[in-house]
This record gives sequence, structure tokens and C-alpha cells, in this order.
Amino acid sequence: MDNLAEKLRQYTKEDYANKRVDLHIHTSCSDGEGNFSEIINSAKERGYGLISITDHNTVEVHKNIKDDILLTGVEFDCWFGYVFIHLLAYGIDIENEKLKKFFAADKSGTEHVLPRLLSFRNVKDLISAIHEAGGIAVLAHPACCWALNLESLIKNLMKIGLDGVEVFYPYPRFRGVLKFHSAESVQKIADKYPELIQTGGTDFHGKDFV
Repeated sequence: MDNLAEKLRQYTKEDYANKRVDLHIHTSCSDGEGNFSEIINSAKERGYGLISITDHNTVEVHKNIKDDILLTGVEFDCWFGYVFIHLLAYGIDIENEKLKKFFAADKSGTEHVLPRLLSFRNVKDLISAIHEAGGIAVLAHPACCWALNLESLIKNLMKIGLDGVEVFYPYPRFRGVLKFHSAESVQKIADKYPELIQTGGTDFHGKDFV
């Protein structure tokens, strides 16, 4: 986990903005449209150095393909108190038995909104499982969290082991409208806590990865 954390700390806003790194991609294995092999090939053709496919509550892609530019990842839907959050896990051992308990039981838990909203995963136990599986836990698109006090939310998550925050994120699609906080406020909070790893990604859900 330490080596991965140091690797991710090296990437800058420019790396994400200039399409050299994208750590938030969905495929048809959850609620995306694209084929994972085609997405990976497209990323390699375009010169990406690192990508992560982070389908909702499943690592089906990572069971089927390994590649030098592909970092294992998954995006978990869960509640933290009254706030519905998405927690990204990177660099995980997908065969870890403790972590397996948090994966969706069927396809509806990876793509349909209602089953995902009803996924009451214990966040503390989930972060512990991510760490046991050798990974790091990152709060996805924080500006979209339904939190009255975003900094308080992040601090409380840090107390139970949160490793990072998704900072370099374009807030596309409906998230560009349904933001509860600004991208600038996310950056300011992350900068206050240097122990937090700052990551980024596009939250890609389309068919043709460009």
C-alpha cells in the first residue's frame, strides 16, 4: 500500500487534465456502456500511463484482464451516517476474502440506483477490508456528497482510515449540476491535510474512451 500511495502522490493536476492518468472509469460490467478491453486499448493508444476501471461494487473486469497500465479498482456505494458516499478502492487484491463480502451479490447491485442506495455497507469495516487487501481508500467526487459540512465528513472518514480524496475531477454529466459543494472547496480541504492522497478521474461511463 505504501508504494502505491507514493506512486499516486506523484501525479499532478496536469497529469489528469492532459489525459495521462484516469483513475475513475466505468464499463458495461456496472453502469457504463463501454467494453473494458476496448477502453484499455484506447487508453494505451492515447498514451495514458495509468488508468483504473472502478465499476460499482464489482471487480469483474479485473478477474478477466491484467495490463501494465491498469490499476485494480472498484467504487463502493455506502452510507456514512446520513451521507451517501462513493468510496474508491485502489490496488486491492481482488481475491481477499474480507473484501469479497462487500461486492454486489448480483448485477442489479452494480448498475441499478435503488439496490445501490440500499447497500448499507459499514464504512469502517469496508476501509479496514480495503487495507487488508493491500489497497487504499479514496472518497469519490466529494463535491457531490450530501454533507452539510464537507470538511467534517472528510475528517471523520480520516479517523477510520480514509487515505485520499478525489480532487482532480471534472464533475461531468448530472454531477455538474447536482453539486452540493464546489470543486475549489474540495481542493482547499485536501490541501489542509497533506496526509491525504489527492487523486483524479473522469467518472467515465460512455462507450468510446477518448
